[in-house]
Amino acid sequence: MGRISFGTSGWRGIFCEDFTTDNVRVVTQAIADHLRASGKADKGVVVGYDTRFMGRYFARETVRVLAGAGIKSYLCDRDAPTPVIAQQILQRRAGGGINFTASHNPFDYNGIKFSPDSGGPALPETTRDIEDRANAMLGEICYKELPMDQAFAAGLVEEIDPRPDYFAAVRQLIDLAAIGRAGLKVAVNPLYGTGRGYLDTLLEEAGAQVVTINGHLDPYFGNHPPEPAEEHIGDFISLVRSDPAIRLGLATDGDADRYGILDADGSFIEPNYILALLADYLLRRKKKTGAVARSVATSHFVDAVARHHGVEVLETPVGFKFIGQYISDGRILIGGEESAGLTVRGHVPDKDGIIACLLVAEMVAVEGVSLRELLADLYRRVGEFHTRRQNIRLSSELETGLSDKLASPPSEVGGRKIERVITVDGCKFLFGDGSWMLFRKSGTEPVVRVYGEAGSAAELDLLMHDAAAFVRR
Repeated sequence: MGRISFGTSGWRGIFCEDFTTDNVRVVTQAIADHLRASGKADKGVVVGYDTRFMGRYFARETVRVLAGAGIKSYLCDRDAPTPVIAQQILQRRAGGGINFTASHNPFDYNGIKFSPDSGGPALPETTRDIEDRANAMLGEICYKELPMDQAFAAGLVEEIDPRPDYFAAVRQLIDLAAIGRAGLKVAVNPLYGTGRGYLDTLLEEAGAQVVTINGHLDPYFGNHPPEPAEEHIGDFISLVRSDPAIRLGLATDGDADRYGILDADGSFIEPNYILALLADYLLRRKKKTGAVARSVATSHFVDAVARHHGVEVLETPVGFKFIGQYISDGRILIGGEESAGLTVRGHVPDKDGIIACLLVAEMVAVEGVSLRELLADLYRRVGEFHTRRQNIRLSSELETGLSDKLASPPSEVGGRKIERVITVDGCKFLFGDGSWMLFRKSGTEPVVRVYGEAGSAAELDLLMHDAAAFVRR
C-alpha cells in the first residue's frame, strides 16, 4: 500500500489503486484528528465534491467518519466548485473544508483537498501533519462511522445549498450591470464540471446572451482531461468561430477553479496574458489600489503592468496556497499563476475560475473592444512578453547532471549573461534583457519543467532551445 502524499492541491490518486474507500476514511480521520489538535473541530467542516465517479458517495462516507468523531459537517447538496466551498468555509466560519476533486486531472483520478479555516489551500505544515497522521494509520480500522440517519438525527450533518451565498458574494465584486448594458453574447464551457449552473447563471442574470456547451454531467469529461487548455477544447473553439455574434468564450475546469478564455475570433488567450490584462483593468479602469502577486513560473508581463502603475509585485513559490495567504492577509489586489489560477482582494483566498471569467466579461463589456485589441494596447504601453513551458524527460544521468548544474549555476547560458539567480522554487535565471528561464523538477516523475520568457516569439524560440541544450549537455 502506497503512502498518502499531499501535493500542491491535496492528495490525488487513481481509482481502485490508491484512491480507495478505506484510504479515504483514513485520510478523513487524519483530518479530524488534525482539527481536534488545532482546536478547530467544534467549528464544523464544509464537505463537497465535483462531478467525478462516486463523488457524492465519497463525500457521504467522509461525513459519516466525521460524525463518528463528533464533528459536524455541512454537506453540499450537489457537486460544487472549489471556490464555492472556500466561500462557504468563510461564510460559516467553519474549521475547514474537505473537497473531493482531482481538478483538471483525467477521469480515472480523484482526490481530497483540505482547506483550513482561512478558506485557502492548506499550507505545507498543515498537509504534512495530515500526511503523517494518515500514514501512521494505513491498514488499520482507526475510525468510527456513524450511519447517515443517526448523523442527521444527532445534528452532525446539515445539507446546504451554497449557491445563494456565493452569488451574493460575486455580485459585490463584478459589475453585472455593465455586462448587461453591453449586450454581450458569450459562449460558456464548464467542461462537464461543477461550473455549470454558476457561470452561465450569473451571466444570464447580468443580461448576457449565453450559449452553453458541455453543460451536462459526464464523468468521462468527453474523453478529455477537464482542463480548459487549448488542446482540450477544440469543440469550443469551433463553436466560437462559427458564430460571429459571440464576443467571448469562457471555460472552467472540472472543479471550476481554473479558467480558459477565447477571444471573439476563437483564438485562445494564454492565462499569463489574462492576469496582466485584468491587473491593468483593475488598476487603470476601476482605480483599485494594491500589490500584485504571481508564482515564480508566471510571466513578468504582470510585473511590467505593476511598474507602469507604480505598485509592488510579490513573487511566490508554485502553488496557490502562497498567493492565497497574501489574499487572506489583505496584502494584494490580484494574484495569479501561469496555470490559470486567479483571485482578487475581497474574494476567497483560492483559485476561482468563475470570478476570473466574469472579470474578463466585465472588462470586455466596459472597454468595448476585443481581447486582442486590449492586448495590443497593453503591449504598446508596457512592452511585449512571450512565454512558454515544456517538459523534458530525464535519464538518471541527465537528472544527476542537471542537479549538479543547478547547484552551481553557470555565469551564462547560450551566450546570455545571467544577471540573477532565483531559487524560491526551482532555479530561475534572469538575463539582462528581461528574458528568463526556469527549471523545476517534478516531484513524481523523472521530468524537468522548463519555463522561458522573452520579448518576441523568435527570441523565445532561441531561449527555449538554449534551455533544453543546457539540460541535455
